[in-house]
Amino acid sequence: MKTFLAKKETVKPNWYLIDAEGQVLGRLAVKAANIIRGRHRPTYTPHVDTGDFVVIINADKVVLTGKKEEQNEYMFFSGFVGGESVRSIKLMREHNPAFIIKHAVKGMLPKNRIAAKMLTKLKVFAGPKHTHEAQNPVKI
Repeated sequence: MKTFLAKKETVKPNWYLIDAEGQVLGRLAVKAANIIRGRHRPTYTPHVDTGDFVVIINADKVVLTGKKEEQNEYMFFSGFVGGESVRSIKLMREHNPAFIIKHAVKGMLPKNRIAAKMLTKLKVFAGPKHTHEAQNPVKI
């Protein structure tokens, strides 16, 4: 019996909808990252993008445990001297709540070129409405 390796031409991606309201950020990110990578499929192949699309709604209502809301910070660097800036999670939640989930999921994907393509399958929305109703995403 030969080992089955998926080909990108044979993969037909599905759409999934995850409601982030009241869910812990890390556990939500693991669930989303595994679906995006295709780890939930029996045809999972590490070097082929066999994953599905994930739509996450209510990103502004995701929960952080412990004191992470006050202590954790995101660091950005412009590339110029003195171009470092630090923003707290509380500030990011007010201005760009989708970034918190995208950043967490990105950290759980492999660090290679396929991961950049996989990350385009993640659609995050701050509120309860999303623009992917036509794809009929399956609610998880």
